[in-house]
Amino acid sequence: MKFGQLHLFENPSGRTEKEIVDEQFDVMIRAEEFGFDSVWPAEHHFSEYGYCASPAVTLAAVAARTKNVRVGTGVVVLPLNHPVRVAEDFALLDLMSDGRVDLGVGRGYQPHEFAGFGVDQTRSRDMFRESVEIIQKAWTEERFSYQGEFYTIDDLSVRPKPLQQPHPPIWMASLSPDTFQLCGKYGFNLMCAPVFGFNVNTGAAQIEQYRQALRDHGRRPEDHEVAGLTITYVAETTQQALADFRDSVMWYYRTFAKYVAPGHGQPAVPTYEFYQRARDFLEVVEWDAVVKSGAVVCGSPDEVAHRIGEIQELTGMTHYLAWTRIGGLAHPKVIRSMELMAERVMPQVRGTAAVS
Repeated sequence: MKFGQLHLFENPSGRTEKEIVDEQFDVMIRAEEFGFDSVWPAEHHFSEYGYCASPAVTLAAVAARTKNVRVGTGVVVLPLNHPVRVAEDFALLDLMSDGRVDLGVGRGYQPHEFAGFGVDQTRSRDMFRESVEIIQKAWTEERFSYQGEFYTIDDLSVRPKPLQQPHPPIWMASLSPDTFQLCGKYGFNLMCAPVFGFNVNTGAAQIEQYRQALRDHGRRPEDHEVAGLTITYVAETTQQALADFRDSVMWYYRTFAKYVAPGHGQPAVPTYEFYQRARDFLEVVEWDAVVKSGAVVCGSPDEVAHRIGEIQELTGMTHYLAWTRIGGLAHPKVIRSMELMAERVMPQVRGTAAVS
């Protein structure tokens, strides 16, 4: 099991934007010190929910101050970015980081972000498809042309090329049920999210659909990774962890509900089963229900290690993405949770000696 961290740059607490950015970078840089395998900032725009507007810029700063931790995106919203620019930015980042890039991509899910950029969200699936095709061509072909509905490229040579061959690993965020199969069809690594209503207790069937799609297209599931984003907090005792974390987590779910609701910016995409599932989940969300769903792993080191082990057994997850800096949680508590993850959780899950 590998361990990574998601970062949203959210600001519910009235601190300045400079303070938030400084805290986020401190957490990402220290992730390497604490033995995390990767960090994954997420692209978001126009709200307190998160304002990491450019994961590429963010990760360039992280790469310059680290040596080993992998730098991934959780995710780049492809319909809001020109695919040639994405290919250029992350090829350059791959060179700068000595081949440490993981490109996580998704369609996006917040209507107000699409409205802010004047992009029709109902076309996001087709835009996504064209984008991933172009990015792979830009990375692997000396020159290429492309004729699509949204992008037309005529005999273009994209420079630089990435260091990793044939290209950096591509991960696809899968929220609605059909995207699990689509991810397997593309041959990408899978990113799923208990945070967004994917229930780890019952979701193994969806992950198996992904693996079956890999097989159906001539690929071996054992050559691909499955990552799960889970809100995670560790304290010395479970009682303390629950008391510390509850308000921060509930802020997140209230804010999430506000920004995914249809009518906030523009209507939700009709084919997005995700929106209905998310609304159903959030309308009845209570702290106990969130914990039971597997969306939150919160407790003492032993309890958290046990629960992560259960999730791994249920899903075959290979990469656990912990989201701890959430909802204005005090910075010292975030750092202490990371310390406990390094000293007492990750060694149990990995079955190795503690991080020194």
